Amino acid sequence: MAGPLSCAASSIASGSIERPSNNKKHAFPASDMRVNLKDHYSSKAYTSGSPVVGDVTIATKRDVRFDSIHILLIGHTKTTFDGVSAPQEVTHTFLKLVMPIPEATYPVPRVLETDRTYTIPFNFVIPNQLTINACNHKRLSDQLQDHHVLLPPSLGGWQRDDMAPRMAQVEYIIKARVLRDDGKTKTRIMEVTKPIQVLPATPEEPPLDITKKDHLYTMSKTKTFRKNILSTKLGRITAEALQPGAAILSPDGRRVMSHPMAQVKLTFDPENPRVLPPTITSVASKITAHTYYSSGTISDFPNLGVWNTPYLTDRRGQYFTSTPLPTVTLAEQPAWTPTSLRRRDSGYGSSDTESEPAPSPSSQPTSKKGSPSPSSSGLHTTLGVPLSLPADKKTFVPTFHSCIASRVYTVHLTVNISSPRGGASTSVSLDVPLQQNAAAASPGVAVVVPPAPGPGGPPSFEEAEADLHLRPRVLQVPEADEAGSEGEARGGWMWNVGECLQSSDRGGLPEYCCRG
Repeated sequence: MAGPLSCAASSIASGSIERPSNNKKHAFPASDMRVNLKDHYSSKAYTSGSPVVGDVTIATKRDVRFDSIHILLIGHTKTTFDGVSAPQEVTHTFLKLVMPIPEATYPVPRVLETDRTYTIPFNFVIPNQLTINACNHKRLSDQLQDHHVLLPPSLGGWQRDDMAPRMAQVEYIIKARVLRDDGKTKTRIMEVTKPIQVLPATPEEPPLDITKKDHLYTMSKTKTFRKNILSTKLGRITAEALQPGAAILSPDGRRVMSHPMAQVKLTFDPENPRVLPPTITSVASKITAHTYYSSGTISDFPNLGVWNTPYLTDRRGQYFTSTPLPTVTLAEQPAWTPTSLRRRDSGYGSSDTESEPAPSPSSQPTSKKGSPSPSSSGLHTTLGVPLSLPADKKTFVPTFHSCIASRVYTVHLTVNISSPRGGASTSVSLDVPLQQNAAAASPGVAVVVPPAPGPGGPPSFEEAEADLHLRPRVLQVPEADEAGSEGEARGGWMWNVGECLQSSDRGGLPEYCCRG
């Protein structure tokens, strides 16, 4: 063979779905062919922009005539379903990088001689994302394609449990093969593969637009609080969670660089003013990894709406497993703050309410003697629940959506409360989404957690846009002739949002929305 090659991979193949074929022909065993990676070890994770450098060595036991040698970096997703006689496997190839080998490097004649070792170097780079042609199937939203053209992380094959089923796997391999062209058919004389683990850098997405149709999540819940089963109720306790920020993983996935914090707002509506607020004893949490997979292309976000709908031609599956997180015990009780239950003027349709005549004193209802009047105020407090992910025991791959498989995470929060005088206890549970993202390690790749700007340095475009968005606003009372037109504009805006969430062309399923 000639000297080392300096050219790198130059082509990315379009995504395709294929079913495995057993018609492979090998004239000789592949044991004489090896893929050697530079600075590689079994637990190494490659990220966006990482070089994959190495060489292929070939040693034959007899002279072998050949026509070409191919070296490829391939990424594909495999989903498996139980069949009648054998499992049915579907493979979607979303990435195919080809290492060009110049014709001048081949020996003349093209014969691999006995007792000689041939070395062919290669150099690949993990791309930041795929081409648009990698996702060319029918979709219910354009935002889904933005996710499908991002590189999915390796699923399955990690040294630590990544909570992935055998029915859904994402694999990256270096494949090398020697071909002989007989004119009509190409015979694979030798072939060898080398798997690698890829953890691409992923940006943090905006919060999900969760509706009542999204059964995977429970963002708020209200329960009746009683002293015991047979006693009268003491009040109502309402728990409402905010979507936490993303958990930022290190580029190698071995540790969590930024642990998120879940915010839970508790509201207690006492039956009468003499009832004391409950005592928060502890907050338990667990993280659940949800893996969705399909035998055909996925046209909408599987974690929103209903995943397994009837009358589908494609076979679908869902696998989930949970890992407990450390229980949070409060060292001291949070302060309960009174809050008014009166509805504030929203500013919408104020002209209609002003035109209504005030009710006369005779038409106002009077309460019966001895009946308690409803409480005009409640109590509320906010809990901060740290989410410490056990990255030393599990592999948390980033959240991703691909053409035939997806991975999302939820956190199940259970707030345990009791009566301050004892005897009554209950719990309120919520299920909130949690993003998992991986930070970038290579220069030139967008970093998920941006560093603080240096002193005296010019701001970046992102910082300038943030300053423009966060600049101080001046609130003024509009004139009387402007109030009506402003109310109409706001009403039209709300109508457009309703159309976005209930668009018929998406089958009633919401999508990720980011509104400026």
